[in-house]
This record gives sequence, structure tokens and C-alpha cells, in this order.
Amino acid sequence: MDKIKLIWDFRGSTDLQVATHYTKHIVEFLEEKNIKFFDVGGQSISEFHQLAFVIINKEDIDLVKYVLKPSRAKMLK
Repeated sequence: MDKIKLIWDFRGSTDLQVATHYTKHIVEFLEEKNIKFFDVGGQSISEFHQLAFVIINKEDIDLVKYVLKPSRAKMLK
């Protein structure tokens, strides 16, 4: 089954704690909706670019995309 990495970008002077905190809300939503996820986390790309991400099955993309509105997505193999 194909997996999708959904990414939420945080730009500006925000820090990694903001992105990491957002992952808590992502996990809460996924657990509430019984959506299986494979990985979730925060990552610092640069001083002014942090991101939060989650990896889910492709079949669950529509609900998550509609409600949580990620900045972008990547198909994983």
C-alpha cells in the first residue's frame, strides 16, 4: 500500500517547539478518527523553516487533507 507524507511548513522566527507541538494535535486527530499513522514528528530545516509531518496510508489522505490542511505532500514508496 502506498504511503503519503503530509507536511506542514512553519516559516519565520518560529522554533522547532511550535512544529513539535503541532504534531500533538495531528496525533489527537488521527487517533480520534482511527486513522493509522506510521511516523509523526517535527524537523528543523533552517533557522527560519521548521516543519511538522505525518506518514499515513494513501487511502486516508482525503479526510486528513480536508480537515488539517497540510502545506504539501509527498508520495512514499
